[in-house]
Parts: sequence; C-alpha cells; structure tokens
Amino acid sequence: MPFSSFGLSPTLLKVLAAQNYTQPYPIQKEAIPAILSQKDVLGIAQTGSGKTAGYVLPILTNLQGNTDTKNRHAKVLVLVPTRELAIQVREVFILFGSALPERIKTIAVFGGVSINPQMIGLQGVHVLVATPGRLLELVDSKAVHLSEIETLVLDEADKMLNLGFQEEMKRIFAHLPEKRQNLLFSATLSDKLSDINQIILHEPVVIKIEPDKDYIGLIDQTGYFVPLEKKGPLLRYVIKKNDMKQVLVFTSSTFQADNVADKLCKNGIDAVAIHSKKSQGARSEALREFKSGELRVLVTTDLLARGIDIEFLPHVINYELPRSPKDYIHRIGRTGRAENAGEAISFVTPEDQHHFKIIQKKMGKWVTMIDSANIDLNH
Repeated sequence: MPFSSFGLSPTLLKVLAAQNYTQPYPIQKEAIPAILSQKDVLGIAQTGSGKTAGYVLPILTNLQGNTDTKNRHAKVLVLVPTRELAIQVREVFILFGSALPERIKTIAVFGGVSINPQMIGLQGVHVLVATPGRLLELVDSKAVHLSEIETLVLDEADKMLNLGFQEEMKRIFAHLPEKRQNLLFSATLSDKLSDINQIILHEPVVIKIEPDKDYIGLIDQTGYFVPLEKKGPLLRYVIKKNDMKQVLVFTSSTFQADNVADKLCKNGIDAVAIHSKKSQGARSEALREFKSGELRVLVTTDLLARGIDIEFLPHVINYELPRSPKDYIHRIGRTGRAENAGEAISFVTPEDQHHFKIIQKKMGKWVTMIDSANIDLNH
C-alpha cells in the first residue's frame, strides 16, 4: 500500500518521494487514514516506528483549506515530555509543511530558554508543539489561547501522563474545547493510558503494532562483565578498538554523564555530555554536532533517551544499566532504527548481574557476554 493511496496532499507525496519514503510503516498504514477521517486514535508502537510522520502527514493535509484562525489561537497542539522531542517534532512538521501551498506556521515552546522570543513567535501560529510547564506559562500570560484547538496530540503519552506531569495536564485539559480530535501515541500501553483512554478519547481507533522480533534482531547486543573501577578504561578500549565514529553512551546521572565525557576527552576521544542541567543552547549544539558526525561521542541520561532521533546511529553503550527493562529497550532502540542494523553494548558489574538477567528475560533475548578480565585494556 503506497502513501498515494491514503488521500494525502499531492505536495506531501512529492516531499515523501524526495525524502526516499517509499512504503509506509505499519503504524502509518493504520494511523493516517484514521486521522484523515477525523477519528480519535490510540497508537501503541515501538520507538523508531515512524509514528511522528504518521500523525504529522494527515494533520498537515487536514489543515489545508482550514488555516484561517484568530491570532494566537493554535489549531493543533502537540504535547511532549522533553525539549529535545519538541524540537524534533517541530522539524518534522517543517520538513513536510514548508512545501505546502498554504503556509502553516509551527512553533515549539519549552522551558530552559527565554520566554520572550516564544511569545513573539506565537503570532499567527497554527501548530503548537509544547512541553506542559512552558505552555501553561504562555497561556497564563495570554501569549497563546487553546480554545480553538481542533486536534490534540500526546506524543510519548506514557511519559506525559505520569505523576510528574499530572497537575499540569489537568490544567491544560481545562483550557481545551470539549469537541476536538485526540491522538495518543506511546511506545507502551500502561494502566495510566487505559484510564486516560476512557477520559479523553471518543470511540478511538486503537492501533497496537507488536514489536517485530526482527527489530531487536537488527541490534547486535554484547555485554561485558567488568568491575566498577575498570569501566572507564573499558569504554575507551571499546571505542578505540572498534574505531567507533558515532557513539551514544548512557549513564544513570548527570554527574556521571559529565564525568564520563570529561575522562573521554582527557584520553583523546571527542565527547560531550548533555543532560537537564545543561543550557538549551548547549544541548541543541551538541545534538547538532553529533547528528552531523562532527562529534564522536555523546554522553546522556535516560531523561533525553526519547528525544534523540538519529536514523543511522551505529552504536549505543550502556555505561550504566537503566532501572527498568522498558528503559533498556528505549535506550538500545536509538540504534537499529528504520530497518538499519546497529550495535548495543552493556557494561555489567558483579552487582548488576542479577538485574541484567531480568532485563534479558523481559526482552526475550539473551545477550552474548564477554569477560573483560581477559582483555588488556592498556592496548
């Protein structure tokens, strides 16, 4: 089933062809027709499955001929948990929307940067991509109004509906019109999503794309047994020995992310840490350099795991294991995306061994383990 069979705008089909999008992914096959028909959607699909384009394309098509709006009254609201994801979603809207005959203005708003340019940028907005806290600041200051929202999207809905965002989400829902299209997308279906489904979705089309076993199969997974004090030398050895050019390293804290990046730099490996305590400018610049291949190693935390979308990322290293098996899948899912092979390496200390067995059991795949005691880390 080609994209041309959905009834998308002909201009969007040309952009898809220019971007070498040939066949829609499973989530897109089901979501695009439902969204074009103005139905509510609950879409569950793994990270990297094409869900962003799955809602962006039909939303842009539906907006054609429907762009008249009061100033500062957006028609589409996309709520996301992190600044990085907000920037990424905006880029997808701009990629496809810039070629359309009717101008559709998309802006992303998030905290950590000056609010004034965002207030100015909201003039004439059609599509607003936002993190909850900054959105409420802008609503409270009358810089934007939500009473004309026709389509609400919750991207990474499982994160949006956790306790950290609960009060903010209630306040946002109170500003929205009752009659609207609701689109919820998530990598997992939790009890929270089941509850919210009953609250805000009206007779939704439920799309659940089971993870393809080949999805994990595309990722070559290796684990190293390593004592805590040898993790740094092992990381440098693995990167240099395999001549890795683009490596995403996960740590469990901002302190450790900075520490790992500093040690790599001192040993001649170009690395930068990005985390919540870095300025938005520093984070954006590091991401840009990493995506373009100028930066060899990016060290980060789980907070940013979902906002880093690089189509051909070859290597992910778990310097420290995540707390949950789901987070492990999200981490290694940064590689092996869009049917491209990738490599995921995990460092497992003696204290981690039981936890790593649980992760593997939940994943349904056993990882090849190497004992670093047999490796001369000085070479």
